[in-house]
Order: sequence, then C-alpha cells, then structure tokens
Amino acid sequence: MAIVSLDNVTVSIEGKKLLDAVSLKAYPGEVLGLIGPNGAGKSTLLSVLSGDRLPDSGEVNVGGLDPATAAASDMARVRAVMLQDVSVAFSFLVWDVVEMGRRPWQKVSTPEEDHEIIEAALAATSVSHLAKREITTLSGGERARVALSRVLAQQTPIVLLDEPTAAMDISHQEQTLGTARALAAAGAVVIVVLHDLNAAAAYCDSIVCLSDGRVIASGSVDQVYSTETLSRVYGWPIRVDHSGKYVRVEPDRSEANLPSVLQGKNTVSPA
Repeated sequence: MAIVSLDNVTVSIEGKKLLDAVSLKAYPGEVLGLIGPNGAGKSTLLSVLSGDRLPDSGEVNVGGLDPATAAASDMARVRAVMLQDVSVAFSFLVWDVVEMGRRPWQKVSTPEEDHEIIEAALAATSVSHLAKREITTLSGGERARVALSRVLAQQTPIVLLDEPTAAMDISHQEQTLGTARALAAAGAVVIVVLHDLNAAAAYCDSIVCLSDGRVIASGSVDQVYSTETLSRVYGWPIRVDHSGKYVRVEPDRSEANLPSVLQGKNTVSPA
C-alpha cells in the first residue's frame, strides 16, 4: 500500500504551472527517483511532499497526513528532508546540526538513545571526525554529508532527498545512494531527485520523469529509460543501452551535435 501519494497536484506561480496535474505513488521498501531537466518541477514536487509548499489543487498524502493541515511536529515524525541548499548560516557544531534531527523525538527517546543515534548517523556518512567542527568551515561535500546525517538521525519512514550527491566526490556519491538503498531495505520510502541518470538507473526501483511540470513517463527503469523518451525530455540525443546488468545512458557526443562554434575544433588544450 502506498504511503506517499500525489493525486492531480497543480502548483502555479505568477501564472506559470510548476506542477501540472501530477500524480504519483511511492511504497515502503522503494527508492523512487525523480529525473528531468532543470525547471522540470522536481524540487517543487519534493517541496509539496515536505509541506513547504501548498498545492493550488489536488490531494497529497504523506504517511497518512495531509501536509496542508498536519502539525509540523507530526510531519517531522513521518518525513525527513535533505534540500539542495545545505548551507548553514550560523557556526553550529556538526554534532549540534545532526542533533537537530532528534528534536521530533525529544519527549519520546532518552538522551542516551539520542546520543547513540547521532553517533551512528555520523558514522554512516563518514563524518564522525568532524563532529566538533563548525559547520561553516566544511566543504560543500562535507556539509551535504552532515545534512544527510541529520536526516538519518531523524529516523522517519519517509525520506525526501533533493540532489543529495551534487556536491560529493564519487566515493561519497556511491555511499550516499547505497545508504538510500539501505533505508529502503529497512522499510522506508525514499524519494530522491537525481541528475545522474546512470546513478538513478542503478539505485532506484522506480522512476518518475518530469518535464515542464508534467509527468512524461513513470514506472520501472526499463519502462522509463528509452532513447526516444530521454532524448525528447532532455533536448539532446541520448543513447540507452539495456544489454548489461544496469541500464546505461550516454549522451551522443558526435561532432554533429556540438554547437557550431565548436565543430572541428579541439576544445581541450594539450598539457
């Protein structure tokens, strides 16, 4: 049974539809990937699920709650959110930032339990050694891992991740997406926005492809990933290979597809 759903959700700003009659369902044990070009509506969709933005029309269900009417404390116990922007304006210690993830449970858990959970969350993203550092002194990738630690410490059945790997090096990208898979394996619903189509194919159980605020395709990776669909949505010729263990995506980099100013030129200077 789906514990996250949107039904014909529309969001408009100044006459422009950011989401146009969008519907989706996500199930326990599932990693659902949101893909699509810039401005497709992926982050807007996540903000509707988180309760940060109310839709103009349509129905939203997040763990049995309607974000439009649910108390913030109730929402905080069912969904955790990692935003694109992981910057923190104040010089909190990393430990303190991750500890914020325990606030929804402050009247339920003991200080000892919170301490153990925070330590485990820091270890899961390999930032334990940064626990006493000020968050403002960290690199973008380190701040992203701390933000993920806070999400893990919140221990919710629904996890919303908006481009979680954007600032990370490849090893931490893989670690982060492996963590998303582990959360799903433990029964959570994970909804993740990704620009890396190959990573989405490798780690997601299902895909929703958005363009101009509309769902263009949804289903399994095999169902959504076609040369025709991805090329049309991204506005660039894309090759899709279904022959291996994982579906592989590669943009067509032939000279015919380069901007005319670059055709016939070596754009990389020799060392």
